[in-house]
Amino acid sequence: MLRKLSKEDRLHLMKFVCSFAWADLEVQDAERKFVDKMASKLGLTDDEKKLVKGWLRVPPPIEEVDPARVPAAHRQLFVDAARETIRADGMVTPDEDEMFQLFVQLVQPGKRSAKRG
Repeated sequence: MLRKLSKEDRLHLMKFVCSFAWADLEVQDAERKFVDKMASKLGLTDDEKKLVKGWLRVPPPIEEVDPARVPAAHRQLFVDAARETIRADGMVTPDEDEMFQLFVQLVQPGKRSAKRG
């Protein structure tokens, strides 16, 4: 499923993943490893991976991670990736959980995250 995403959708997903890595204002080593693994699973090119590494140094611009722009067909994938990102370091902070819950509400109106953090 991941590799079937268009180039644009893969990069869009990675912007969200990186923004969730920044949710507590600090990117942990475990989160970096998770992001690298996700980039590999997505089959990103070296140039695309450089973009992703840049988003781990400086978060992607907020206007580029607008939940309203998540394609309907990929919403669950984005939610799952966000959940995995905030769990990557083995600890979910209140800020990460709050950001995740808000994201779920915005991309899946009427649904609640059954399992927090």
